[in-house]
Amino acid sequence: MKLENLKQNLQALLGEKLVRMSGYAGQLTAEIRPENWQEAAQILRDAPALRFEQLTDLCGMDLSTYGDGRWKGARFCVVTHLLSVSNNQRVRLKVYPADDDFPMVDSVSGIWSGANWFEREAFDLYGIIFNGHPDLRRILSDYGFIGHPFRKDFPISGNVEMRYDPEQRRVIYQPVTVEPRELTPRIVREEGYGG
Repeated sequence: MKLENLKQNLQALLGEKLVRMSGYAGQLTAEIRPENWQEAAQILRDAPALRFEQLTDLCGMDLSTYGDGRWKGARFCVVTHLLSVSNNQRVRLKVYPADDDFPMVDSVSGIWSGANWFEREAFDLYGIIFNGHPDLRRILSDYGFIGHPFRKDFPISGNVEMRYDPEQRRVIYQPVTVEPRELTPRIVREEGYGG
């Protein structure tokens, strides 16, 4: 009953900002149109029937190989989990940036300050731009790092490696020298096994 009330409140308050909603394992997931992301976030926080005061998680996703390549939607997704302590309810939000080559959505760090570092992490690891973020820069990888390591097309061995050079007495970057290899386990079965 509580989930159905939440669904009705979201439909009434967000209206055309919603693309679709679905429920699974007692949690509601709502997809928001990217152009309405910040406005919807403000409503989610401030509307008395919703009052999602706390952003508990925000992450990026690269769906380019999702479902063994059967996925036909946008490549990137921003997933956000919200908690309403006042109304004792949770919701998962999804927003898909419109451009796969330059994924960008509005920042919600002005609405939920806890989004600040989560958005920086999604930028660093997936290359998702959060328009209006007060300090959008890398948070986990080095500032000189090339690429975004959680993208499905990022090489497993990376682009550069870092090592200490005793002659120069400093850390240097150089192209990766690791040769890719494929390890296939060898299966040995005894004759008559299982029979």
